Parts: sequence; C-alpha cells; structure tokens
Amino acid sequence: MPRKSPYPDIDIPHCNLLSYLFPGGEKLSSTPLWLDALDPSKSLSPAEALIWIRRLAVGFSNLGIPEESTIMLMTPNHIYVPVVYLATVGSKRRFTGVNPVFTPKEVAYQLKASKAAVFLVHPSSLEKGLEAARRVNFPYDRIYQFSDNALTTNSAVHDWKDILASQGESSQWSWDPLLGDASSTTVAVINFSSGTTGLPKGTCISHRNIVANAAQSIFTRFYTPEADSANNPITRERGLSFLPMYHAYSQLWTVTIPCKLGIPTYVMPRFEFEEFLRLIEAYRITSVQLVPPVLIMLSKREESSKYNLQSLKHIMCGAAPLSRELQNEISSRFDVTIAQGWGMTEVTCAGTMVPGFLHDNTGSVGTLAPNSEAILVGENGNEILDEGEPGEIWFRGPQVMLGYFDNEEATRACKTTDGWLKTGDIATFAKGVFTIVDRNKELIKVNGLQVAPAELEALLLQCDGVSDAAVVGISLNDEERPRAYVSLQPRAKGKISEDDIVKFVGERVAKHKRLTGGVSFVDEVPRLASGKILRKVVKEWAKRDTERLQGNVKAKL
Repeated sequence: MPRKSPYPDIDIPHCNLLSYLFPGGEKLSSTPLWLDALDPSKSLSPAEALIWIRRLAVGFSNLGIPEESTIMLMTPNHIYVPVVYLATVGSKRRFTGVNPVFTPKEVAYQLKASKAAVFLVHPSSLEKGLEAARRVNFPYDRIYQFSDNALTTNSAVHDWKDILASQGESSQWSWDPLLGDASSTTVAVINFSSGTTGLPKGTCISHRNIVANAAQSIFTRFYTPEADSANNPITRERGLSFLPMYHAYSQLWTVTIPCKLGIPTYVMPRFEFEEFLRLIEAYRITSVQLVPPVLIMLSKREESSKYNLQSLKHIMCGAAPLSRELQNEISSRFDVTIAQGWGMTEVTCAGTMVPGFLHDNTGSVGTLAPNSEAILVGENGNEILDEGEPGEIWFRGPQVMLGYFDNEEATRACKTTDGWLKTGDIATFAKGVFTIVDRNKELIKVNGLQVAPAELEALLLQCDGVSDAAVVGISLNDEERPRAYVSLQPRAKGKISEDDIVKFVGERVAKHKRLTGGVSFVDEVPRLASGKILRKVVKEWAKRDTERLQGNVKAKL
C-alpha cells in the first residue's frame, strides 16, 4: 500500500513555465529580484527580466533555431543565467547546463549527448568550450560568449547579446501557453545526472514537472497547516545563492521559486566560505539552500565565529546526506532551523521535505511532497510495511521525469509502466517521516550485513580534527571491507594517525561496520558542487590501494 503525502493534493496548473511565473493581467514588479552579490547595483527586476527573456526567445527564432532544440550553457552564476534558462524553456526549447570545471572531454560528451544547437560559454571557460566543440565538430558559429559584462576576450566569437532581438520586435512575442497535456509532454530542461558512479544521463524534465515541483516546494516551505499565517516570512525573505544554476537544486530555488514569490536573491558567482558569511551579514540574509560540505565548514572552521549571522532563520539542506548530529549542532549554535529534503535529478528536484515551520532534530528528510506517493521495496522485491525497516524508495508524483534523453533502455530500467520511479536510494519510514540510509549501489556488504557509507562518514566528521571523509568498500581476499579516505584540518595534521581514526570508529559501531579496510589520509575528498562525493574517484583510489593492502593481509596471515 503506497504511503501518501500527509497533506491534501494541491492545485498544479497545466501551463508553460512562463505562464506560471508571469501570469497575464498582473503588473510586474520593478523591485530587484536577482542581484549581483558582489555588486548589487547590477540587478534584474521581474519586469526587466521578462523584457530580456522576450528578446532572447525571439532572437533564437531569428537565428533559425527551431523549437525542441537544445541550448547549452557553461558559466559561473550571474544574474543573466535565469534569463537564458527562462527564455529557452518558455520558447519551447530545451535548456541544459554544464559544469564549467568539467574537462573538454566531459563538456564534449554533454554537447553531443544533449544534441545542442547553440552553446553559450562564459569567457573564463571559452578556450575549454572551443576545444570541446572541436572534439565533436560542433559549429563555431553557434558558439557565443556569455558574460554579464562587456565583451573583453576573443572577438572572433560573438557575444550572446548579438542574438537579442530589439525590444520593439520582441514586445509582441507571446509564448505557447501549453495547456492540458502539452505541459506534461513538452521537454523544458535536460539536466544531466551527477555521474558520480558512471556516465551522466540526461533527464528530460517537462514544464509540468517544474511547475509541480515549485508548487509543492512552496506549499511545504511556507503554507503547511503548521505555518503561522499571521507571521509568514515570505515578505521578509532575502536569499543568497551560490548553488550552480546548471543544477536542479539551484534552478528551483534560485530561479523558479524566487521569481514566483518575488524573493530578492543575491547571486554569488562561486562559493567562497568567508565571502558567503560576510554576505549573509551584509545583506541580512534570512534563508539559504546549502549542501552538507558547507555545514561541515560552519561547524569546523574558525571564520564561522567572525560574522553576525543572526538574520539567518532557515537553512534548507539537500543533494547529499547530512547527519543528525551535525544538523543539531549547527541548529543549536546559530539558532537556525535546518530542514532536510530528499530529491534527485529524476524527480525534478524535491520529493520530500521537512516543512518550513517545523523544527526537526531527527535527521530525517521529512514527509512526501503534496500529490506524491512512495513505497519502500526490499531486496526480495516485496514492499516493506514494517516501520524502521530499510528499503529502496519507489516514488510516484507529477514531478517525476519523462525519462532519459535518447536512452529508452535506461528509462525502462528505472521507471515502471504504472509510473513508479525506482530511485536506488535506501530509506526507512517511521513516525511519519523518511530517513535516508544511502544509495543502494553504495552499500557495502560485510559478511552478508549491509554497511552504509553515509553512516560512517557522518561518524568520522564527529572525530576532532577531521575535515571531511569518504567511505567505500574494498575487496581483500574476496571479502568486502569498509575503507575510509579522510582529510584532516590543518591543526590536526601530524597529530592524528590512521590507527587513531580506526580506533575512534571501532569504539562506536558494531563489529561489521569497523574500518577493517583501513584509513588513508588525503588532501581533499572529491565532491561535486552539489555536495555529492565523487565515489567513482574514491573507488579508483581504493582499487589502486587494493594490491598493496592485499599483500599486507597475506603477510599477516
């Protein structure tokens, strides 16, 4: 029997994303909406943004770029990224964003896999973009520099503003409203999965998916029955975003939701920890969306005490597991509500959330979003009914992707014919909330017992002197064992040994969870900008270490 959201279904309009954000008949605000965090004199109001959106949408048509074509963007964050996102999506084209730290090979892969027709590249990544284009024979005349400043580099590559239609021409443009089923079948975004374990896959997200997830998230954050209707913070909200807008998390919380609610959002080009703290103090920021590595920094770095963060009332945390201990430490220290959520690229962004007005100290990821349902499935393929027993989340709701782009086989493997998405995430359900255990494919099997790397990683972060940690399975004499890769804080280097770490964990966990695969110190744990550990890199380290460790084990035997 599927578990359903505790909240009643909400009304989710069938429409173009632009219709949802800019409904006809409403006067658009001239108050700054997206502001450059480093120079707030640079900003876009909703009224200004829509002018830019219209000009770019018409410009794509004048360029001969048909509907259903893919526009690919590679850039650090700046205030014009929402313009490209919304102009592309609203004109029935497909947006895909690529991480600017990717190698030319990785960029070339996404150029080809997404079937991009136009490639917008920030000047700081231009040489990399040109090399990627060369690798897949992408036409150079469809590459444009994308900066928020005047063009200062390679003048042989046109500036994106050359695409813009005149304001007069574009003022008459109207978007297809995508009524009825059209909003559910029209692809808006191709967001690529993180590729932490293999090649990234393009997830096809429809207009309906985005509108649904925005409406669900707004309800859960601001309007659940627990909400204080007389003291709703929406009118006082001020956001600060560093999350990259090529990622679903930021597309929802930096672009869509602020635009829908009129929340002023300061945009950082990239994350720098002390600058992040300074900006919270300077702009009296009230809410932020974070990933666990930033909370680790808040906990462990001295700069956290240098700035006044009293304006900060709400932290949303997602994209990777966050331990209950770390959540409660930060919440208590800074007197701030921390609400975890669970989601994935394949569910647009969010599947569960802790409601915005509840203080959670359990480490859970909250309840199902409205209009959503889930079941937990055991290793035997049967539905789990007992509370507290772990199983794979199968998820169904209006935010579930259409499928993987150009990959029907992968789509069939993860989506059932009746709409259930097999997420690969292991969770428990108890007392009305879900708690994430780990990714199914990441679980380590020790003598037939499951060990969740996320549990050990959370424990390692409690060890004094540990800055970050990643745990993977390593095979020694045909037995899988947990192995930790640990980065230390500068003050702890040379003072803490690998054996100290092994002992710390061994005193706190069951025998099968001990770090019998050993510990290795590393300069840095590799993570994506979303906060997810790049486990394929860590597994390569483990593979490299296996031969040496295998010899040590044999010698001891």
